[in-house]
Amino acid sequence: MTAPFPRLGGVLHSGGISLESLADRFGTPLYVYDLDQVRESLRRFEDAFAGMDLLLAYSVKANGNLAVLHRMAQWGAGADIVSGGELFRARQAGIPADRIVFAGVAKTAEEMRAGLREGIYAFNVESEGELRRLEAVAAEEGTVAPFAMRVNPDIVSPTPHEYTRTGHAQTKFGVPMGRALDLYREAARSSHLWARGIDVHIGSQILDAGPFVQALDHVATLARSLRSEGVLLEFLDLGGGYGVRYGEAGSERELDLEELAERMKPTVAELELRLVLEPGRSLVGPAGVLLTRVEYVKEGQGKTFVIVDGGMTELLRPSHYGGYHAIEPVRARPGAETRPVDVVGPICETGDFLARDRSLPLPQAGDLLAVHTAGAYGFAMASNYNARRRPAEVVVEGGEAFLVRERESLEDLVRGERIPWPVG
Repeated sequence: MTAPFPRLGGVLHSGGISLESLADRFGTPLYVYDLDQVRESLRRFEDAFAGMDLLLAYSVKANGNLAVLHRMAQWGAGADIVSGGELFRARQAGIPADRIVFAGVAKTAEEMRAGLREGIYAFNVESEGELRRLEAVAAEEGTVAPFAMRVNPDIVSPTPHEYTRTGHAQTKFGVPMGRALDLYREAARSSHLWARGIDVHIGSQILDAGPFVQALDHVATLARSLRSEGVLLEFLDLGGGYGVRYGEAGSERELDLEELAERMKPTVAELELRLVLEPGRSLVGPAGVLLTRVEYVKEGQGKTFVIVDGGMTELLRPSHYGGYHAIEPVRARPGAETRPVDVVGPICETGDFLARDRSLPLPQAGDLLAVHTAGAYGFAMASNYNARRRPAEVVVEGGEAFLVRERESLEDLVRGERIPWPVG
């Protein structure tokens, strides 16, 4: 793939447009997404899994901007959602309901009802209680609910942080293998449940094909058992978590999709099931950048702080997960001294940082920094903590830039609130 944000004439660009000009035009902090890069990433999945009956259900939680979702719909992708709000966003953006799978451990009856009325492809069921509720809601609606049981194969995946390992027995996700078989048998006797598929998701930011193949082997065994009992499934959902490259102190590599596809194809072909994949970060992460401007450079006791106008309210991953994001000046400053610095934000928390002890060319107040691989779990996890206004979002496509979310106003911060007694 081509570099999403190349340096031209000493300045970082996106689609031929300088990031400096975008920051000047739309302000900072600012998220910029290169949609041409997103499309290229989607093609990589399509090419790697060519010849298979494939549904790419984009993981909306990674980046739910309507413009991004709309392009996903136009490019033939579906959606992996985890809430009624994400269902609403996906449908507003034009993603067909029959390309939507609904995950999540705490689906409400209201959310189930909405999914049934929209006619989504399947619910990925995560517990016995959820299956019972889904059956009851489907009965109330006078319909049949398509579902896949999310199986927990008890695999500890090699992810960068314990919070992103979702396939082992100590997590809240999924149903143990043995219990899943019993629940499929029970569902087969229901007139309001349709066992349409089987689902597994083992974690996020996984860089090796091995854990995915191991998970596939587990669910393939279950699928074969179901087939022998006359339960004929339609699809196999292997979830997401396909690792991307974050930078020199993060991952130096990304998951080899071609290797993954080649190792999976024989089993999927033997099962004769449709393959559902749920990429999120791997489609949008590298195609996004957070632009933030330096407010001050502060010398502490043995430490230099680069204080910028974006922090944990704009990008939570460094503070929450210890996530690494490469950071560089948007405009190169020849001769600048390189030294270890902490890049910190304006939030009143010690944990408000974008990087610690990072070697960077020392910037000056007013300089612009680019925080890379920020297209996933950036704005999606942004907050109004400290009464911060969430940033604007811009997409670049075909050499043009479009504002796709306005920066919040001060009025937006109090919209919906009420003081129930006279003021003043």
